[in-house]
Amino acid sequence: MSRLPIRDTLKIAMLGVAILAGLALQHGKAHAADIQTTVVAGGCFWCVEADFEQVPGVIDVVSGYAGGTVANPTYRQVVRGGTGHLEVAQITYDADRLSYADLLHLFLRSVDPLDAGGQFCDRGHSYSTAIFVETAQERATAEAALAEASAALGRQVVTPVREAATFYPAEAYHQDYYRSSDLIVTRFGPRRKSVAYELYREACGRDARLRELWGSSALSH
Repeated sequence: MSRLPIRDTLKIAMLGVAILAGLALQHGKAHAADIQTTVVAGGCFWCVEADFEQVPGVIDVVSGYAGGTVANPTYRQVVRGGTGHLEVAQITYDADRLSYADLLHLFLRSVDPLDAGGQFCDRGHSYSTAIFVETAQERATAEAALAEASAALGRQVVTPVREAATFYPAEAYHQDYYRSSDLIVTRFGPRRKSVAYELYREACGRDARLRELWGSSALSH
């Protein structure tokens, strides 16, 4: 039996490797994660960030502002009022693991959707709730989630569905506040941000109200 020249043998081997690599690439593309991003307003963005960064399927949460008319607003401007912006969280998630409908189901159980004047101890327009949608399908899903929440509570929820708006990330000081080890001065004295956050959340009554509304299905501490 004659043997192929070494050069031809190498060509065949390299061709085989290329074919396998191509198949692997196609397989990887076919199974690539469906990464989506949505924006919700749930009162204090520290709390929304803390709650959703623990949810399986969520990749990242960024605190920020949306819904107003002022470009690149600061925290002081937003909470003082007049910008039209809400404190929001931009949630990036793997839709293969966490559907949009399930994300909104959890979101509504992390807020008081009956409160039009703010959330918990944080009062005013900038702390009100909202779901920002980009497509007609998202709007339909959001409206269905609100209808389901109204039925579950036996009362009409007031959280609105709003058209997508420019998202402005909040200052670095606010990102991952709930788990930061940075020291700050509080009314309780010097505390790490993570400790100050827990003190604030407890004093604000967020989790107590969520459990009152939603019972064991509340997304709370």
